[in-house]
Amino acid sequence: MTTLKERITEDMKAAMRAKDAERLGAIRMLTAAIKQKEVDERIALDDAGVVGIVDKLLKQRKDSIEAFEKASRQDLADKEKAEVAVLQAYLPARLSPDEIAAEVRAIVAETGAKGPADMGKVMAAAKSRLAGKAEMGQVSAAVKAALAG
Repeated sequence: MTTLKERITEDMKAAMRAKDAERLGAIRMLTAAIKQKEVDERIALDDAGVVGIVDKLLKQRKDSIEAFEKASRQDLADKEKAEVAVLQAYLPARLSPDEIAAEVRAIVAETGAKGPADMGKVMAAAKSRLAGKAEMGQVSAAVKAALAG
């Protein structure tokens, strides 16, 4: 079983051999972000940490795509979309909205949360349990719904 960082390195080597410049650029950007985080915090990232970085980069790419499309720069939006496709390959399978809601209900029960005032406590537990498995925006919406009703 190889780690996610090892898989990324192997994919980078394969992209170099195939002379796939777009894929290689996206993978190099990802490895640079991983190394930056490791150097800044003086840690070695595990798979969960790498998934967190991939999530962050995907969010940045999606924001950029939106901005480029508003500015009528389809060429740049297409480049960002290609990077999104490369980055998504490194994420684990995402949970469906129903699965997210079920996990959130379980977390609410475990933490003993009663209402909207307990949102921070529930989100902290949800972040640790669902990191990389679900987009945090969806998790936040599910938590709000569970605490409101």
